[in-house]
Amino acid sequence: MKVHVGSGATDEEASAIASALAEHLGVDIEVYAGGDDPAATAAAPATAYPRSDDRGPTDREAALREEIADILAGGPEKYKRRLPEQGKLFVRDRLDLWFGGAGDGEGGERERAGGGDPRNRLEFEDGTFAAFDDWHPASPEVDEADDSDRLPADGLITGAATFEGRSVHFMANDFTVKAGSMARRGVEKFLRMQQRALKSGKPVLYLMDSSGGRIDEQAGFFANREGIGKYYYNHSMLSGRVPQICVLYGPCIAGAAYTPVFADFTVMVEGMSAMAIASPRMVKMVTGEEIEMEELGGPAVHAEHTGSADLVARDEEHARELVADLIGYLPDKAGESPPRGDPKPPEYPPEGIDELVPASPNRPYDARDLLARLADAESVLELKPEYGAEIVTAFARIDGRPVGVVANQPARRSGAIFPAAAEKAAEFVWTCDAYEIPLLYLCDTPGFMAGSEVEREGILEAGKKLIYATSSATVPKQTVVVRKAYGAGIYAMGGPAYDPESVIGLPSGEIGIMGPEAAVNAVYANRLDDIDDPDERAEREAELREAYRRDIDIHRMASEVVIDEIVPPSDLRTELVRRFDFYADVEKSLPDKKHGTVL
Repeated sequence: MKVHVGSGATDEEASAIASALAEHLGVDIEVYAGGDDPAATAAAPATAYPRSDDRGPTDREAALREEIADILAGGPEKYKRRLPEQGKLFVRDRLDLWFGGAGDGEGGERERAGGGDPRNRLEFEDGTFAAFDDWHPASPEVDEADDSDRLPADGLITGAATFEGRSVHFMANDFTVKAGSMARRGVEKFLRMQQRALKSGKPVLYLMDSSGGRIDEQAGFFANREGIGKYYYNHSMLSGRVPQICVLYGPCIAGAAYTPVFADFTVMVEGMSAMAIASPRMVKMVTGEEIEMEELGGPAVHAEHTGSADLVARDEEHARELVADLIGYLPDKAGESPPRGDPKPPEYPPEGIDELVPASPNRPYDARDLLARLADAESVLELKPEYGAEIVTAFARIDGRPVGVVANQPARRSGAIFPAAAEKAAEFVWTCDAYEIPLLYLCDTPGFMAGSEVEREGILEAGKKLIYATSSATVPKQTVVVRKAYGAGIYAMGGPAYDPESVIGLPSGEIGIMGPEAAVNAVYANRLDDIDDPDERAEREAELREAYRRDIDIHRMASEVVIDEIVPPSDLRTELVRRFDFYADVEKSLPDKKHGTVL
């Protein structure tokens, strides 16, 4: 190392400086007085340090590794012992399940970067030492270790991982640390993770198990500009930018419950998950109602009644499997194409479609059976199956290409569109459009349901949202009129007026303002009432229905060029493959405006 001193330094002074620095730094020192040449003196360290691979960690590194191991061990041991009773994994073992076998399952020292599987690996963590000075005995501010006050990582783990070959950001609550509650340092970590995801354009996994904010520590994180409220601002900014997937592992209450509802997709776990705006105890205090957590906000509530749960898992392993399937349909970020899979033939041959779909518009069949003859085998992932079940929303692949399917379900109330079904379909269409997933509409509906009950439930508002989403979607859209397409149902289901790339009809298809029975009753009721003979009336009514049916038959629609083509049912899959391929790069635009006002 070269050291320069003032030109007035004596030889003795230069020599003393060289010797002292050489000994202190452990390297050769050359001292220059004034200029660069020549050296006034030089010195070597008395103890020579090898410049070889013989150097290794010191006690300082060993102490750091002990601190890390202690942090990885999680919260108080008594809380860890309770997790198996609740059917839960310790959060570090949960991360091992998701991202590879990185640890020993006991919270001891472990590989920081995961196991050997390159498709699943925990890459790194951020903020492992959050709140360290508040609880760890190694901190000079802590006089004595108190197990009940352990706050490793402040109860919130954030970082990056490779999941099923995809780079993702993640967060995970540690339920052994004050029931996974959130406080200042954990909130800061959460916010940083979200803000980095905005810049990186990579998906986000939220592994939630939180009781909400720490009420006794709320100063500094609740109402602050960069506090917990910023979670939901960031969720909003991330929405449609990168996929956000949330898995619930416990009761998420109050503020914690907003993350799963803001996420694009939410998975709940049977016997474990719940989410609600307030706990049962708070509900009783505010309203007097006594209710259990499962009944208040368990998986059945959100899968069947609110639609907030997209999928329900049997256990932790199944939850991971569902997310692994789900992410396979999604791109990393908006503007990218979703990943294609290997083409597979359908589970059942398309030649059975014609027999599957009854000629009578009132006879039921299961839309899932139709999808099993169109989509690649084992590729259908239905979302919200129990909510708004009159419409099936599902991801699937057709010849390896991911598509979002919106299909009326004749097996449920003839496929009539109820408010919940319309809401579900609108959100699904909106999400598919955000992530460049082409849409396939399978239309077989008598239209929107009528009646006082659905009016009170907002059928017009819900229908408006579905029509708006269909109108605004700029991804490639293919529409198949499978059978009946009555009333505004054909509008919501991607009809000719809604800019689909194609409208295909099957020979069973019909398009009309209403079905034949309703039409005859609406138009000819008075004339029919004038006919006294019951047999004559029935004969005349049948003639009128048949005449009306000819007017709405798919052949008439093709003759009038309302639809693009009538396709033999056995050829429908091949036809869809070709049309999705041809229109894969179609360009569409929306009017120049800030945004619409419907959603």
